[in-house]
Amino acid sequence: MAVIGNHDIEKYAGYKTYSISPDRFPHYDVTQRITRVDTYHKSFFSAFKLDSFKRNINARIVTEVTDSEGRPLPDQPPAEPALAMKLKERHLQMIAIGGSIGTGLFVGSGSALASGGPASLIIAYGLIGIMLYCTIHALGEMAVAFPIAGAFSVYSSRFIDPAWGFAMGWNYALNWLVVLPLELTAASITLSFWPGARSVSPAAFVGIFWAAVVLINLFGVKGYGEAEFVFSIIKVIAVIGFIILGIIIATGGVPGSPQGYLGAHYWYSPGAFNHGFKGLCSVFVTAAFSFGGTELVGLTAAETENPRLSLPTAVKQVFWRITLFFMVSLTIMGCLVPYNDPNLLNGSSSTDANASPFVIAVKNAGIAVVPSIMNCVILIAVLSVGNSSIYGSSRTLAALADRKQAPQILGYIDNSGRPLVAIIFASTFGLLCFIVAAGGDVRVKAFNWMLALGGLSGIFTWGSICASHIRFRQAWKYNGHTLDELAFKSQPGVIGSWVGLIFNILVLIAQFWKGFAPVGYADMTVGERVQSWFLAYLAAMIILFMFIVYKILFKTKFKRIRDIDVTSGRRDMDLAAILAEERALQAQWPRWKKVYKTVC
Repeated sequence: MAVIGNHDIEKYAGYKTYSISPDRFPHYDVTQRITRVDTYHKSFFSAFKLDSFKRNINARIVTEVTDSEGRPLPDQPPAEPALAMKLKERHLQMIAIGGSIGTGLFVGSGSALASGGPASLIIAYGLIGIMLYCTIHALGEMAVAFPIAGAFSVYSSRFIDPAWGFAMGWNYALNWLVVLPLELTAASITLSFWPGARSVSPAAFVGIFWAAVVLINLFGVKGYGEAEFVFSIIKVIAVIGFIILGIIIATGGVPGSPQGYLGAHYWYSPGAFNHGFKGLCSVFVTAAFSFGGTELVGLTAAETENPRLSLPTAVKQVFWRITLFFMVSLTIMGCLVPYNDPNLLNGSSSTDANASPFVIAVKNAGIAVVPSIMNCVILIAVLSVGNSSIYGSSRTLAALADRKQAPQILGYIDNSGRPLVAIIFASTFGLLCFIVAAGGDVRVKAFNWMLALGGLSGIFTWGSICASHIRFRQAWKYNGHTLDELAFKSQPGVIGSWVGLIFNILVLIAQFWKGFAPVGYADMTVGERVQSWFLAYLAAMIILFMFIVYKILFKTKFKRIRDIDVTSGRRDMDLAAILAEERALQAQWPRWKKVYKTVC
């Protein structure tokens, strides 16, 4: 008789019959187990059969029952993975490359350009990019060693303080909950580009988009991975196409263009900076929001077929995405659009899709068809980031529920491996997008509020990842381990994590100052200045509140190095032999392949 244990589901997934030792698992639901295994090998559409929505009582986001710090508890009850590990390397790579290319880049960068000018745009996005490069490498190192669902809060709990981990878990969940209505609000702004759409209520359009992203997530993790794969390819092609077209426009290569040769003209007139240093500070949160979603490669580690091999490749490609898709495209965009263009979001008059600087750049060059194409790409980006928002929030909420840090009903996992209640909750929160029906002014104000909350939330998440990595390395060394025992090492190392942490703190300080004394604050009323500060720092107050309340209720303590656990929850405990074999093979690679694998 074959015995199927807690971790044997993949091994026996192809068999037609199954038997389970009753004396080993006296309370085990055999029917649920067999249904669960068969589900992995059915088509996409089997996820919509009635039985697929029933609860799988043995499935949890975290395969082992763990405490708030991710440490397995004794006397484990039966458990199985909540989600089939269906994300392949191609999914992970495209999530890493194109996952955060959304309205933050396509639309929000227009607000940043209007606030700070092209030089502030490049400086702020460049600094955030450097910080994020260090952060993602730190996350990659920990996620390969500890591929735990709900990773960000678990790492903060294990290496810093359980109260801080609780605050970070809810911070990350709230961040993605807010992003969904934000992206759908941006969709209504984009659609108003076409004259025919202006006569239709924007609520009708956001309703269609809302239904689309909810439907995608109901297909489960494989639906999410395939959708992101397609969306990311389209976005990457669009950005590369804009870069090529932008170079042609800037050099005067468009026949009949009213602009002629531009070069760096707009860097001199109206200028490289707007509002000086304070204008630069105002760009940081927009830049942070634009890069939001990059850390999803760490969240997906627990649902990847082989994170030890696929995650490092995805992490390394973050550098190329930052350089090519953000820095190059924004540099060209700064040469094509002056910061005082009235069509820019937060400019003198814009409340419609002309707010996208990518659309403005092509439109000003007198090209008739391409602006419509760019707006179609922006709509696809909205679907992509909205898709990621439901995925990120639902998995984080379900992981929090597993650790009894959220209502237990959010941990409901159905027979198709979906955190169904968490998906429904996130989707319901997304209905805030219907605020677009209130009118243009309200729509833009809602966009600004959600943009500020989402951007600052990301700063806290990234800072906590860097701090967790610093503490992890200290504990790793204290317990007698060497870096050779790690399957993947952060390229910038601990120094990079210190750089990332310091950058995050500096951005928080700059944002506090900018919120307390914004541009033109001397002419503002007291109420307007209070609102400005809340716009800038609401996320920080929410995080601080959750941290203090949890710490008081559960009397948690800051982790000392000697008390940090670096053993439980690790995958591939026989890693030394595996790595030795792999490194012997790598030593035989030609030089070009060694260089390629180092950077890619």
